[in-house]
Amino acid sequence: AAGKTQAAWTIKNIVFNNAENRILIARAGAVEPLVELLRTEDAEGKTQAAGALSNLAVNADNQTQIARAGAVEPLVGMLRTGDFQGKTQAAGALWALACGLNTKITIARAGAVEPLMELLRTGDDTGKTQAAG
Repeated sequence: AAGKTQAAWTIKNIVFNNAENRILIARAGAVEPLVELLRTEDAEGKTQAAGALSNLAVNADNQTQIARAGAVEPLVGMLRTGDFQGKTQAAGALWALACGLNTKITIARAGAVEPLMELLRTGDDTGKTQAAG
């Protein structure tokens, strides 16, 4: 699990503020393994995967790919039961995904509104910002 967590961290940093890398990394097949990492029991792995997906989701094509890969439900699950960092990263990923027209309804239907409101009430400044979108 440590290797997968490190890979997610690396992807998160490679695609941060780099539009070309976002496209290349998604095309290379990174989305599905990152979504699978969201479904593990490893809190740090989930947090790093959510951060990587958040950065990848800045690209509109990637938003659709991430949503189709099934990321929304595990991200909402992280909002409900994750640790503080996990909740913040999950909120950020959902925020980025919500920029896509087709994903807003999916996110709301997955039950994201209530845990996002809770993060707005109880999170630190970063968590509140991510939850507010």
